Amino acid sequence: MVSQDTNSNTLTQSVEELVNARPDVDNSEVFETLTKLFAELRQKVESRLELKLDPSCADITPYHNLDGEVTGSVSNFSGPEVDWAVSSWMGTPQSSFTNLHLTVWLGPEIRVPHLWMAMGTIPKLFVYLDFGPRTELASDIDHLQKYYGPENDLYLDFYNDDRFTPFVSRSVEVRSFISPIGVCATAEPDADAIETASAAAHRMVDRWLGWLENPESVPVELQAAQAERDLYVRRQIAETDPANSLAERLLGKPLTERLVKSLWGGDRVLPRPGGPGMN
Repeated sequence: MVSQDTNSNTLTQSVEELVNARPDVDNSEVFETLTKLFAELRQKVESRLELKLDPSCADITPYHNLDGEVTGSVSNFSGPEVDWAVSSWMGTPQSSFTNLHLTVWLGPEIRVPHLWMAMGTIPKLFVYLDFGPRTELASDIDHLQKYYGPENDLYLDFYNDDRFTPFVSRSVEVRSFISPIGVCATAEPDADAIETASAAAHRMVDRWLGWLENPESVPVELQAAQAERDLYVRRQIAETDPANSLAERLLGKPLTERLVKSLWGGDRVLPRPGGPGMN
């Protein structure tokens, strides 16, 4: 919890605290707009990548809490080039909180960064856009410049835009996962801010798909280690997310644990892509 003398405008308030401060904002229209956006982004991804729905998510597509007030859906996919992809949403659009995700974790034979995107309302517009690192960027400057340098201007534009305020997680784990160009910000959920965020999301998806046309490959002897690293990072992101406490309050502990496990593929049915030792 935040100490009593903490300024209410601090950049480090948690998602749960922000929602608690304004729990009755009707964000139905914003949620509808973001739902359309994420459908467009997902369509772009599906037009390029072969994806198969994993049977493990059948019982959470959709889901709801016991009183039916909080609803959501999780769809998990994998494919020849994709280790694990998640298309999901949850929330209470008429009472402040919504959350939409599109994340694609590539297979171990490809060195291209992962695609990580989330938007929602807390009740302000929340935006997270990133390319998930596949290597240690500080010791691989060529990789950093190739994949992250081209989006540095987009990152700077967000934080030079007075409409957007940085969202700083108090979790040291969460901050460690975000890349040097990862946009994590909030704004008033007006049409102009949403359009700016939407244009940035489309730009990043288009660039990411362009990399996949001629992807950098991982040597065969290093692919098992790449797969192990990706799975470890994915599980840590899902299990250490501070917003899990809000989900637990809204959905209950059993369903929250079920959803968290689905996000990292802990109960997947389809095999992981790659050769021997990948599953």
